[in-house]
Amino acid sequence: MLQTALIGGNIMSEEHNNFDDNIDDFEDSKNDDVLISVSIDLLYDGMLVQDDIYDSSGDRLLIISGNTLSKDQIDRIKRLNSHGANIYVTGRTHKTMLTKRPGVGIESRSKVEEATGYARTKDETFELLREIADNKTVNMESLYIVLNELSDHFEFTPPSVIMFLINAMAPIDEYLQRHSVNVGLLNGLTGRWMGMPEDEISKLVLIGLMHDCGKVLLPPKILNAPRKLTTVEYEVVKKHVDHTYDLLSEFPEPVRLAASSHHERINGEGYAYKLSRDDVMLEARITAISDTYDAIVSQRVYQGPQSPFKTLSILDNISENGLDKDVVRIFKENIPRDLIGKPVMMSDGTIGVIRKYDLSDIEHPFVELNGRVKKTNENLYAMSLYSDD
Repeated sequence: MLQTALIGGNIMSEEHNNFDDNIDDFEDSKNDDVLISVSIDLLYDGMLVQDDIYDSSGDRLLIISGNTLSKDQIDRIKRLNSHGANIYVTGRTHKTMLTKRPGVGIESRSKVEEATGYARTKDETFELLREIADNKTVNMESLYIVLNELSDHFEFTPPSVIMFLINAMAPIDEYLQRHSVNVGLLNGLTGRWMGMPEDEISKLVLIGLMHDCGKVLLPPKILNAPRKLTTVEYEVVKKHVDHTYDLLSEFPEPVRLAASSHHERINGEGYAYKLSRDDVMLEARITAISDTYDAIVSQRVYQGPQSPFKTLSILDNISENGLDKDVVRIFKENIPRDLIGKPVMMSDGTIGVIRKYDLSDIEHPFVELNGRVKKTNENLYAMSLYSDD
């Protein structure tokens, strides 16, 4: 069953074992016991209070550790806090708020997905992949329905909205269909940023959409293994690129090669053929970076939301592992530019607006908060793109 094959597990992480160790642990720099000021709106119904919580002055105890909060209690706490916007919590409690608070961004994400047509395209992609798993072949009619939908959304949806959709926290059991759509969209954006003609951009979108279609032919017990893959299992999973090549038999050879070469690296250390820079097609190099960007975002499903600025910082750091730095630079230069003037949720729960950025420190953009523009840092950072639609 495809439903099983698409659910979580190593279908998300198998191909990225080589850079997992490069991704920083979530806010390790924060001292778990130090009190920090955060928005009171980060409190949520059902939250288990790990450590004492203090009022906006930092002096008055509001909540004793060990309590499980209800909505009524949160309303009472807000009154006791004299309607102050902030409270003081430990770094440990702050992490819990960011990573376990249910429904963060879900409602706004769903609305944007419906309004842009992303939800429909994602569901149609699931049906396409299900058909491939069942029939061991690509239904061209179904594929072109999805491609037309995806092309329409790409043409009429602003880049900032596309990035919101890609970076929003999403259900793990929809990983493969979302990943396929996201890589197609990122490929299309990259082609646009590079000034490619429309037919080349359309080809990039197709390659991104289908790059992982071979995974549906892999054994579900390996894809869903709730642990890191063994060496033997990893070798089996790497075969998905061969399956992708075979499934795209109706397409021109350059499309088949590009889609199945997204794990090749320009330093010759990728797979399946260990190609070097001159032998890795540009379309494959672009897809490798789109694939990696979305994989970094998807890693956050267990840790909490993440802004494109943090994702770009990680991408830049791991580009040493054989990604095309010229294409990575295109991501770094264009994604932040399209986010200028857009709202973000800050790590303390407040809402700011992106005003400018520094390519030498892409992780920490300048954000307007309460009428003042300030550079973000490891203690107050842009946590995620925000939409109140």
